[in-house]
Amino acid sequence: MPPSQTTALITGATAGIGHEYAVQLAARGDDLVLVARNGDRLEQVAEELRRAHQVEVEVLVADLTDRADLARVEARLADHDRPIDLLVNNAGFGLKKRFLDNTVDEETEMLEVLVTAVLRLTHAALGPMAERGRGGIINVSSVAAFLPRGSYSAAKAWVNSFSEWAHMEYGPRGVQVMALCPGFTKTEFHERMQVKRGDGFLWLDVDFLVRKSLEDFEKGRAYSIPGAQYKTIIALTKAVPNRVLRLAQSMGRR
Repeated sequence: MPPSQTTALITGATAGIGHEYAVQLAARGDDLVLVARNGDRLEQVAEELRRAHQVEVEVLVADLTDRADLARVEARLADHDRPIDLLVNNAGFGLKKRFLDNTVDEETEMLEVLVTAVLRLTHAALGPMAERGRGGIINVSSVAAFLPRGSYSAAKAWVNSFSEWAHMEYGPRGVQVMALCPGFTKTEFHERMQVKRGDGFLWLDVDFLVRKSLEDFEKGRAYSIPGAQYKTIIALTKAVPNRVLRLAQSMGRR
């Protein structure tokens, strides 16, 4: 996939990791389709990227919890006349409270974004990509997928499993699928959840995170885990039984 000939569709593209993907992909010459809920901000980001990098930028205003909006994004991905070469399933959703302190509708809404949208958009993109024999999908997961921490972790664990399977299933047909597992990253995500953002060694710069993920993607890896500290943490979670992790987690809540 020569960079100058590709078009990438990015969900959650106006802030954080999604915005950084848009910046770095535009800088290498990719045309873009940006998806987010805030139309004004989408247009602002699109215009900035057009001016800075002389690329084509299309905007799709869509709330991925709305099935009609989601269907419009699916239709764009499935459009054979305007092929998408790279899909970045990045749209995020987080709940600050514990499971029982959230309503079941709030929990379901989160799963609509983190699981249902990823499944449906991947399905829409994979068909044309497999037919052409080329294309790629990056599903933004989380280091939380490796830890027993509620429905968010469970949703991200699903993204990991789904992405790894798709990597093996469709890689031989020319479609590269990868799960990106960020740790703590300096973006607006925590601010929107009204959670204080840290600044220690665990916190990654978003430009480093996206750059490393694109390098891993080009190498054909099934997973990208930027940062040596997070590779170490994930290795430890595989070595430590879940009952020990649950005990440590419960002690941290006292």
